[in-house]
Amino acid sequence: MLIVIYTRNNCVQCHATKKAMESRGLDFEMVNVDLQPDQADSLRAQGFRQLPVVVAGETSWSGFRPDMINRLRPEPQVVSA
Repeated sequence: MLIVIYTRNNCVQCHATKKAMESRGLDFEMVNVDLQPDQADSLRAQGFRQLPVVVAGETSWSGFRPDMINRLRPEPQVVSA
């Protein structure tokens, strides 16, 4: 499952979300809306008003949500011979 965290510079909740996901071994991509303002416009059009916005498969939320992060499971690692 692809996990994307939309963040911005100096965002405390964004940093907490990133750290929580890292501590659970989750792989994710980060999109900084300060560097990509069109992404911020897209998130606002979807009704989001707070960062971070996390999109994990069919699920999405905004803000630091440990309850939602705890529901995510790391992808199993494929070991090749």
